[in-house]
Amino acid sequence: MTEKFVPRVFSGIQPSGGLTLGNYLGAMKRFVDMQADGGFETVYCMVDLHAITVWQDPADLRRNTRELCAGFIAAGIDPEKSILFNQSQVPEHAQLGWIFNCVARMGWMKRMTQWKDKAGKNSENASLGLFGYPALMAADILIYHATHVPVGEDQKQHLELTRDIATKFNNDFGVDFFPIPEPVIEGAATRVMSLRDGTKKMSKSDPSDMSRLNMTDDADALAKKIKKAKTDADPLPETLEGLDGRPEARNLVNIYAALNEMTPQAVVDEFAGQQFGSFKPKLADLAVSKLAPISSEMSRLMQEPDEIDRILARGAERGRALAAPILQKTYDIVGMLR
Repeated sequence: MTEKFVPRVFSGIQPSGGLTLGNYLGAMKRFVDMQADGGFETVYCMVDLHAITVWQDPADLRRNTRELCAGFIAAGIDPEKSILFNQSQVPEHAQLGWIFNCVARMGWMKRMTQWKDKAGKNSENASLGLFGYPALMAADILIYHATHVPVGEDQKQHLELTRDIATKFNNDFGVDFFPIPEPVIEGAATRVMSLRDGTKKMSKSDPSDMSRLNMTDDADALAKKIKKAKTDADPLPETLEGLDGRPEARNLVNIYAALNEMTPQAVVDEFAGQQFGSFKPKLADLAVSKLAPISSEMSRLMQEPDEIDRILARGAERGRALAAPILQKTYDIVGMLR
């Protein structure tokens, strides 16, 4: 059996609350760009099944799922051009996930660095879902025969596992059924760092709200945070090499480059010799112009939860139209009676 694979992008974000600039530049903006490219079918979802690998307050999970959907749409995802849904409304994800639990090897799972980081020394009390969720992530991708996956650096290992699972399934059953998806890693700020410590990733879990730009921040909050961002006393250099050993400076240059769709070197060329007292107001103005409209639209959408739910339900219908035939063929290959 040989499949003809349609160029298709899949990616998802956990609805765990607290969308930041890192989510936008590292994921959402790239999703919008791939939607606009026209060369791919685009499938995006809120991976709520992954979110519950650690305990979630049910009311918070519902709200966070809607807020994430609002963030996708406000950032530019068009539910008519892309398939947009929450994962649990398409049961084929979990059904294929079980098949992949039986394909993946324990040794593969134990090597996952995120398992080691999240479970830590308390691994005996971590959920089985937290251990096995990379197999579900593989199912998320392969249930749509996705050929390309936008990923951050911290997700590359999970995509490698997806490729391993697809390869092993195809080899085990003598088929060419699942594609071997390719990672899409690009952009100047795929990893956005803290505004207070340029060596740490920008995170919603940081105790200091000043360390991050939230996608719900209004214009005043965005400008204040950037103007108070940690920098150093040296001016902007003439070359990127001049940013070596200056993590906070490099982070702000990367953010400016990503927001303005230019290279970090072009930013350095434009601002070489200027102090950060001059650069940060320009970055603040840019951030406000790009992000404040998204924040405002998210706020508007969150006032209309029924409309968000309608969009997600329609997206789930479209998702199932793609996923159900692929699951049926998977069952047929494995030998299950249906």
